[in-house]
Amino acid sequence: MGTPVYALNLFNVASKDEYLAYSRRSAREVQAHGGRVVALGRFREAAAGAIEPRSVMILVEWASKEAFDSYCNDPRLADLHPHRVHGTRDYIWHLFDRLDDLRPLLK
Repeated sequence: MGTPVYALNLFNVASKDEYLAYSRRSAREVQAHGGRVVALGRFREAAAGAIEPRSVMILVEWASKEAFDSYCNDPRLADLHPHRVHGTRDYIWHLFDRLDDLRPLLK
């Protein structure tokens, strides 16, 4: 497997029922596919930047990009992902490579 990646999820809740249907099962499935929820958060305030705020933040550490892809593409989860899609709006899902420090970016 590759190196760890972080998935930053920012979104607004569009349907509580749909998102609850997703979240009831997603934590177990994320873990089964090599993911670990690192942080959950509710928007407080914009300190800097010009993006439209989202009300929810979830940060997930994945064992690798392959682990993330296995979660997204597992045919057993075809009925799960639509609950996330219909339960949210303004979804941002960005992947970040794990770094031990910033030196690789500053070369």
